[in-house]
Amino acid sequence: MRVLILGGTTEASRLARLLVGRPDLAPVLSLAGRTEAPAAQPIPTRIGGFGGVAGLVAYLRAEAIEAVVDATHPFAAVMSRYAADACRIAGVPLCAHSRPPWALAPGDRWIEVADNAAAVAALGTEPRRVLLTIGRLGVAAFRAAPQHHYVIRSIDPPPAEDMPPDARLVLDRGPFDEAAETQLMRGERIDGLVTKNSGGTATYPKIAAARALGLPVILVTPPARPDVPMMTDPDAVLAFLDRHRRGAPPG
Repeated sequence: MRVLILGGTTEASRLARLLVGRPDLAPVLSLAGRTEAPAAQPIPTRIGGFGGVAGLVAYLRAEAIEAVVDATHPFAAVMSRYAADACRIAGVPLCAHSRPPWALAPGDRWIEVADNAAAVAALGTEPRRVLLTIGRLGVAAFRAAPQHHYVIRSIDPPPAEDMPPDARLVLDRGPFDEAAETQLMRGERIDGLVTKNSGGTATYPKIAAARALGLPVILVTPPARPDVPMMTDPDAVLAFLDRHRRGAPPG
């Protein structure tokens, strides 16, 4: 059974490792290509876009894909929508595999906002020292608030024209533990964190560090996802694929 995994997340990589041990499944992992040096994967991998819904439909048909797993980032709303539309048109079973968003814990000082523009507004007018971990493509919005000093952590550098005037770029790839996040926040004299509610455990230590330091967190909430079966457990994804294997007995 040929399976397309739309990836770029910890969950996608974990699922890829599980599928290596399944000779009855022939998976291919698709990455958007937004990082310059993606981590090596244990299954065949393609990099780049599909060309919208029509391009994805054409790919599914040309490659005889029999099931799709949308394991993209919780904020990859466009790709998730494309996947839902393309699978509906092509008649290919689709499930989503993602982690649940973080939940407020005692001691958290969260300001939840809908998007980056709202995050900029939530920073206020008084100058602050802000740790920004929203991905390189979201940095440009913060040029609208040049009074703040930004410490921008990213795997790859944002375009130079997107950088706020008073900013320091930290190029690094996680995961980071709570001690490292605390050290960064203290060393940079951070008084506020702006990040996305991406869920999961890999990037949660920055939330825990901000809580321990009593720092406010401006948290961009994830967009709504298409109405497709959602699984947080990789074993549930495997069960979904088994149900849809060609020739699999019903039930």
